[in-house]
Amino acid sequence: MSLRTLAAVLLACGLFTAAAAGRVATPPPGATALCNDGTYSFSQHHSGTCSHHGGVAQWLGGAKSPPPAVAPGSVSLGRTVLISPRTKTSHCRLGPNPDRACSPGGYYSGLTKAVLCSSSFHTSSIRNVPESEKFAVEAEYGMAPGHYGSSLEIDHIVPLELGGSNEIANLYPEKLDAGPGYRVKDRLENKAHDLVCSGAIMLHAAQVGIATNWQALYKRVFGTQ
Repeated sequence: MSLRTLAAVLLACGLFTAAAAGRVATPPPGATALCNDGTYSFSQHHSGTCSHHGGVAQWLGGAKSPPPAVAPGSVSLGRTVLISPRTKTSHCRLGPNPDRACSPGGYYSGLTKAVLCSSSFHTSSIRNVPESEKFAVEAEYGMAPGHYGSSLEIDHIVPLELGGSNEIANLYPEKLDAGPGYRVKDRLENKAHDLVCSGAIMLHAAQVGIATNWQALYKRVFGTQ
């Protein structure tokens, strides 16, 4: 097994720490920063990286910071705020909803209602989940890292429309036929954004509601699934 492959396996098992880094010189594929608690971050922007892991110990790739996820002069993402603590990074339970211990959901502090409801805001400007991070999510949930086509989506728990973060704590594998599945949740995400912008629901309430029980929020918004 190559050092690169070993690093990826250790990361997937939640065992890749600073101690392991001392024995394996190559960071896991796609990692952009080493955190002070020994874990690796896949964040593609400077703000908020390792915010729940003691801060950044070292930027990887020879750069002072990873490339920004948004163009210069656009909105500052701020830091990632988790809905609840992330206490697991492996052996996550795969089901219709995220394993809250692994995937509590999180949002960017800089993406306020004013920003999200601006006519110039587009989710494509902040969407940044590299393939390596998607594979890491799948591995945490006991899946073989790979491409599953339309049968599965690495979903943002708090959607980008509501300021959701690209950090791994806000991602989980959601199946098309999970009952109700990711296409039903997509409908809620778009509607929730409209309701926030119209003032019918507070942004934070929408973020917490969709992260903790999106099916209940769906019924509240649409009346039925």
